[in-house]
Amino acid sequence: MNTWLVCATGLPLIRRRCLRCPSALHRTYGKFRVNANHKLLDVWLLALCTRCGETIKLTVLERVNVRTIDPATLTRFHDNDPALAATLLADPALRRRNNVALDWAGAWTLHRKEVAAPETEVRFTQRIPIRLTRLLSVGLEVSGSEVQRLIADGRLSSDHRLTGKSSSDFSFTLSPGELSTPG
Repeated sequence: MNTWLVCATGLPLIRRRCLRCPSALHRTYGKFRVNANHKLLDVWLLALCTRCGETIKLTVLERVNVRTIDPATLTRFHDNDPALAATLLADPALRRRNNVALDWAGAWTLHRKEVAAPETEVRFTQRIPIRLTRLLSVGLEVSGSEVQRLIADGRLSSDHRLTGKSSSDFSFTLSPGELSTPG
């Protein structure tokens, strides 16, 4: 069985309308701002507009007593830990609270272990919602329309729905035959 592993290569873009320009994409580098007001802390994840550079703040913690925060986590906020930023961005509650969505385009890669077998298992190292026709076109090295044609012809089949976005593991079978390469 072939194995494909979908891995993150960096932090995803953040989708939220910029207040200064018409852009809706922001990039975070894992920088945090920690503000203390006596014994209460506010923590924000900072992101910059990809077009004009305007900074937005995503609320992580708001008016929290400093004693309730794990000291190791507080140190990670102060050290601007990108791994902590990735963990926080994966939290649906944080995205809902800040009214943002994630754009994973260009922030993932596919590692393939190929053997001579018609069945392929696809595994995700973390929750990365990807349009499956895009994933299959990258993995099979064919165009998106070729993937759709393979699905329509029944040569590419799976128990999992192969249209729309997904971030859950699945497997598929590709019937032998000639693939047309994009170009």
